Amino acid sequence: MKISQLKPIIPELFLMASVIYYWVLTPNLLNPIAMGLLALLIYQIIKKNAILGLVISAVVMMLTLFMVLALVSELSEFEVANQNYNNLIIFGSLYLGLNLILAGFMFYKYLKLKTN
Repeated sequence: MKISQLKPIIPELFLMASVIYYWVLTPNLLNPIAMGLLALLIYQIIKKNAILGLVISAVVMMLTLFMVLALVSELSEFEVANQNYNNLIIFGSLYLGLNLILAGFMFYKYLKLKTN
């Protein structure tokens, strides 16, 4: 597959990578939540359903904004800015920012598909 063919599905692939990472971190192999999310994203890549794409991207945006609040709450528990604080703020902000940007691209893509 060429890069130009993968470019339109980068947000979905990123979400799939996030789900797989979540699945690896859970103690049980048969995680129905991870399986369902992965199946939903694979279905979305294959069918390109505009309404489902809008719903997925909106939910991801809302959950990411919730996680931003969780990040701020966790950062407020640090008394001094040490290496753990710096790691949390750098990697947490990068991951959540990338999540928001890609969810926005996904929302825009499926909104444009819906209006055509």
